[in-house]
Amino acid sequence: MIIPFSAEASGGVAVGIGRGLFGGGYSGLMSNVIDYVTIASTGNATDFGDLTVARKDPSACSSSARGLFVGGYGPWYINSVIDYVTIASTGNATDFGDLTVARMETAACSSATRGMSGGGTSGSTSNVIDYVTIASTGNATDFGDLTVTRTSMGACSSATRGLFGGGRTGSNSNVIDYVTIASTGNATDFGDLTVARYILAACSSATRGLFGGGYSGSISNVIDYVTIASTGNATDFGDLTVARYILAACSSSIRGVFAGADDGVNVIDYVTIASTGNATDFGDLTVARGNLAGCSDVHGGLG
Repeated sequence: MIIPFSAEASGGVAVGIGRGLFGGGYSGLMSNVIDYVTIASTGNATDFGDLTVARKDPSACSSSARGLFVGGYGPWYINSVIDYVTIASTGNATDFGDLTVARMETAACSSATRGMSGGGTSGSTSNVIDYVTIASTGNATDFGDLTVTRTSMGACSSATRGLFGGGRTGSNSNVIDYVTIASTGNATDFGDLTVARYILAACSSATRGLFGGGYSGSISNVIDYVTIASTGNATDFGDLTVARYILAACSSSIRGVFAGADDGVNVIDYVTIASTGNATDFGDLTVARGNLAGCSDVHGGLG
């Protein structure tokens, strides 16, 4: 079998083909659509296939081979469904297993082997962090708890650390937590976002995590960044091309890509993660929607 290599791989390490996925969402109706883009290029998204259940507010995480779409609301209930796809191919998703507790508005991140989904709501706001082994199938296992119970965060990772930032529990949160992905246990405080906000999106290289958009009392265009291996407060990176919330993000080792939003936005933006500055237009989703989730086969959690 030929193993695909990303153009952005280093040291001859196989890290995927450089593809980002955006799945689920809402734009008048629940969506089962999965789109894909080639992160190193620009252009409009292409249809990949469908989720097993049309739903909004899932989260997503991935290895270099598989993308997982986790939980969400739809068609008429908060669900525990975890779907998976093979990122290098196209086609419909397959059932993977279930979360420990059915919930929506979680945030997910991953290493090459383990996927994690934190927070969200099941009718009441959750502090639960679950994990799965991405290469297998089966139900999630409890990992530990967030420092603050909240929903609608953004999450990103390096190969060793997962970060959960922002969210809401009664009021907007600026909290960033971190966990060591290979272990289990409760999260630890990392620092604060520059602006407390929720329904934002996050992505990362192996060294730097970005948190973009969201709602802070008004719709935000803010992109923050942190150095994942350290702790401390976030720093302003730049602005999205359009202020928006309920968006999704994915990344390579070089680029962060932000897609969709509420009110039928189909915009995809990108930034160069190692620099700072405002986002640039990338292209459009196949279906304008918000409340979607993003992942890729070349993100920072893959080392």
